[in-house]
Amino acid sequence: MHIHIFTLFPEMFKGPFDQSIVSRAKTKGLIKISLHNIRDYADDVHNTVDDYPYGGGPGMVMKPEPVFKAVEEVLGIPLPFFPIILLTPQGKKFHHIEADRLSKEQEIALICGHYQGLDERIRAHLANEELSIGDYVVTGGELAAMVVTDAVTRLLPGVLGSPGTALADSHASGLLQHPQYTRPAEFRGLAVPDVLLSGNHQKIAKWREEESLHRTQKRRPDLLE
Repeated sequence: MHIHIFTLFPEMFKGPFDQSIVSRAKTKGLIKISLHNIRDYADDVHNTVDDYPYGGGPGMVMKPEPVFKAVEEVLGIPLPFFPIILLTPQGKKFHHIEADRLSKEQEIALICGHYQGLDERIRAHLANEELSIGDYVVTGGELAAMVVTDAVTRLLPGVLGSPGTALADSHASGLLQHPQYTRPAEFRGLAVPDVLLSGNHQKIAKWREEESLHRTQKRRPDLLE
């Protein structure tokens, strides 16, 4: 899979993408991540990528020219049909179903917003999707791009050590994951549930299903709807 990330701050990705699962996926050749600096596509000597909003108001707005130029020069004209995603608080909520859908693509592009926002023409005529990682605002789309990339990467075949690992995650089945325990069987007087030590896999599966339902009902009843 190939993920293009269009950003004003490519240096932000070095730490997260050079560690853990994403790093191992890159080493295995299961994913390729290309960082494209939008400033490199600005037309003036100062690499200007923002300007004051028409109509007044606080903050600055990302200019359309460098963003269009970056995406079009990298992806080509006409633009490809794969997802070109604007990361914005106004987008559709990103969740497991979206991550699973994107993991089946051969190529995707992520556009990181910044400042007070982006020129509306980017939203309307360049991106073909919009995603939000939650009902809050962060400094820029770079953090959202890291979240989307990580969530998608771990769903790719061969990335995780065990094929069933991702299927057991919270939200993969629509429910929260059941409680997990490991050795020792007793810690500070706190014991692991007997059923997990029984060796009876049928009873263990039933216990996990019931605990998953109970935990979802208690913490995220909206998921059961």
